[in-house]
Amino acid sequence: MAQTRAAIRYAKAVLSLAKDQNATEAVNADMLLMVKTINDSTELADALQSAVVTSEVKKSVLLEVFPKLNVISVNLINTLVVNKRINLIEVIAETYSHLYDELNGVQVAEVTTAVPLTGDLENKVLAKVKELTGKEASINSTVDESILGGFILRVGDIQYNASIANKLSKLKREFTLN
Repeated sequence: MAQTRAAIRYAKAVLSLAKDQNATEAVNADMLLMVKTINDSTELADALQSAVVTSEVKKSVLLEVFPKLNVISVNLINTLVVNKRINLIEVIAETYSHLYDELNGVQVAEVTTAVPLTGDLENKVLAKVKELTGKEASINSTVDESILGGFILRVGDIQYNASIANKLSKLKREFTLN
């Protein structure tokens, strides 16, 4: 909980600085790259969370892995090293991206499908998000074969379940009630 609050404070500070320097988009690209790379590399994630690896080593690893970061992103890494909070870099980067999306009026739609999204299905999902919320959205897609077909859409507090598994469950409840 305290880590989340700290991550939010750092992300808000970085966003404020990026706004002042008209670099919000460049910093967001850095943050998205960091989140993706850390998520894809268990070795990097483990090194960042390790109590054995020193903050200076973590800093040098991050600067080696991300050589073309914006000055603001590099300063964030330096600040986190000084404050012994470098293990929060991934959470801060995710939080920054969410704040950036909010700033630009873009919502993130979490979509769960039984098979990977096609371009046609993605367009239908984006249309459904616009219908439900009246706002534009970007899609974060997850594949879960247990839903059998269709999709489950989550945008903020709204959930729209158009999965086959959900429809079968509703039918089962109707038959057991009668």
